[in-house]
Amino acid sequence: MSSRNNNNHWTGGNRIELLENGEQFFPRVFDAIRKARREVIAETFILFEDKVGLQLHAAMREAAQRGVKIDLMIDGFGSPDLSREFIEGLTSAGVKVRVFDPGQRFMGQRLNVFRRMHRKIVVVDGERAFVGGINYSADHLLDFGPKAKQDYAVELAGPIVGEIHQFVLRAIALGGKGASWFRRRLKLAPPVNQVRAGEADAMFVTRDNRRHTNDIERQYRAAIRAARKRIVIANAYFFPGYLLIKELRRAARRGVDVRLVLQGEPDMPIVKTAASMLYHHLLHAGVRIYEYCDRPLHGKVALMDDRWSTVGSSNLDPLSLSLNLEANVIVRDAAFNQVLWERMDRLMQHSCKQVEAADLASEWSGWRLVRSFFVFHILRWYPALLGRLPRHAPRLTPAEATDLASRRGSGRSDPAGGATRTEAA
Repeated sequence: MSSRNNNNHWTGGNRIELLENGEQFFPRVFDAIRKARREVIAETFILFEDKVGLQLHAAMREAAQRGVKIDLMIDGFGSPDLSREFIEGLTSAGVKVRVFDPGQRFMGQRLNVFRRMHRKIVVVDGERAFVGGINYSADHLLDFGPKAKQDYAVELAGPIVGEIHQFVLRAIALGGKGASWFRRRLKLAPPVNQVRAGEADAMFVTRDNRRHTNDIERQYRAAIRAARKRIVIANAYFFPGYLLIKELRRAARRGVDVRLVLQGEPDMPIVKTAASMLYHHLLHAGVRIYEYCDRPLHGKVALMDDRWSTVGSSNLDPLSLSLNLEANVIVRDAAFNQVLWERMDRLMQHSCKQVEAADLASEWSGWRLVRSFFVFHILRWYPALLGRLPRHAPRLTPAEATDLASRRGSGRSDPAGGATRTEAA
């Protein structure tokens, strides 16, 4: 059971803008870094040494060279193959590059593949923040081709940014070598932005493996229970626990228009296979399912009724709900909800195939019963079982102290073209 998350409260007076895909996200983030006056803190699961990664590299170097304090955290599993030249180009300019849980390797393979730092956060001067699901890789741009990912993030201004700022400072301190540095850092960087910037209420919700193990999932379930009109969930990796599935079925049966937007052209075939195992349960209860078919869906967004929305890094699968470190922003605002609804409606109308019960009728009914039995028990017990995996203390290691800067194997980055590795999120 999770203890109360101090961040699980509504903060008013915020301006929140939805950013779709790399075309909207990257220019906004890079411009904010270039205009930073004091400090940039960034966390990302994947950073590739492709055209997007090189743009981030250039923006951070430029800011650091004029005295901005920059701290970049990358995940040891998601970003393992950056070149020595790439890392030293940042550190020589004064950028602090830290690797979350670099891990041990055996025959070139990382052993601790679970409990990843999957968050995607940027905070600039304690006044602007970006939170979402978009990594720094060229496969988030449409010109990447058929495998370009569909994804979302938000830009935030207002009092909520102060909470996100304090969170990323704590993340640095708790992964480092003691709290004294953290206390000194807080004195230098108190919450900056307490000025109202808009009308939206916002809540910053995170998931970790100690105190806040199910906070994001609990917010989803509470919003589903409260929904009276509509629920739309667009999620790339969908295999949630039994309780969330039960709430979706109950909502549909009480007359709520429940829609799921899932992957129809997944980056990993097992993603669609896992989600499709739930289709009978959901369709039978009245849930409508849409498969996004233009290209891989990577988004993690949802809306309930006319005011509640969320955008973040958390998928609805075992990794995100039971193992990874995640961060979502929940928004209570009719205008933002309407913008997100229009984007989702456009996807469903023009880029999705709706799954009908007749599409599944060809499956042998006996096999469906057997499969349903096992799926039911997997959904019921997997959160508790995964929670028993070792909870190693996360470590933040300077990049130059790891083997990251000397390793370029596995075909995971391509400076000339783009990322070739998919995110197993």
